[in-house]
Amino acid sequence: MNMSDFKRNILVTGGAGFIGSHVVRLFVNKYPEYRIVNLDALTYAGNLENLKDVEDKPNYVFVKGDICDFDHMVRIFDEYGIDGVIHLAAESHVDRSIKDPFTFARTNVMGTLSLLQAAKNAWAEFGDKPVRFYHVSTDEVYGALQMDGTFFTEATKYDPHSPYSASKASSDHFVRAFHDTYGLPTVISNCSNNYGPYQFPEKLIPLFINNIRHGKPLPVYGKGENVRDWLFVEDHARAIDIIFHEGKINETYNIGGFNEWKNIDLIKVMIKTV
Repeated sequence: MNMSDFKRNILVTGGAGFIGSHVVRLFVNKYPEYRIVNLDALTYAGNLENLKDVEDKPNYVFVKGDICDFDHMVRIFDEYGIDGVIHLAAESHVDRSIKDPFTFARTNVMGTLSLLQAAKNAWAEFGDKPVRFYHVSTDEVYGALQMDGTFFTEATKYDPHSPYSASKASSDHFVRAFHDTYGLPTVISNCSNNYGPYQFPEKLIPLFINNIRHGKPLPVYGKGENVRDWLFVEDHARAIDIIFHEGKINETYNIGGFNEWKNIDLIKVMIKTV
């Protein structure tokens, strides 16, 4: 099929990752009139096995690439006529960010900047054609939840405390700056902790399930009092679909599960269940 055969040409970055693969699957199956271009560097967290069920669909394309490679991003926008971006590619593990903050700054900040600049250059020639740059961020830019019944809101002050959350906060600011400076049509969502199928095993829930099953130690930081809201990944993908199509330009949307747990309480439930 040619570029003109599709109603939209959507670039999903990090589409072979945990959340990204669920978004790609949803869009490929729900919107056969869209071409979905899955861009992923296939690092430790990317796995094309997550998408075996859609890899032969006529509206699905996989491209291996690093979002920090600006020239490659420019070519992708040109080759596929990209008119929408759902940007999920990111380094996302707090422990890794503590050990290697430079990688997080490179991917999450400079990679996002590379995509923004490629989109700005490509869409300057689109005229009235509807285009959108959707940046998927995290609630960790707001700091830690308190177990007092309050929630993060779109107006909550940024308060990052790890290299990971600082890098995501910075990328959020660049996205807003490209709207304010250049008029790029952007939207941001900040989601809570995801869980569900295909999650990389270093994350809390799959890590602890695996360790419990195999009698391995359960690494709990401090007293396990940190509180996080947990969101099922397929619910997140459906929210991304709605925001991409109906969200207002230059708005921020928080996506939560209304499912707050102290880490230690969640771990105790897993011990009893597994």
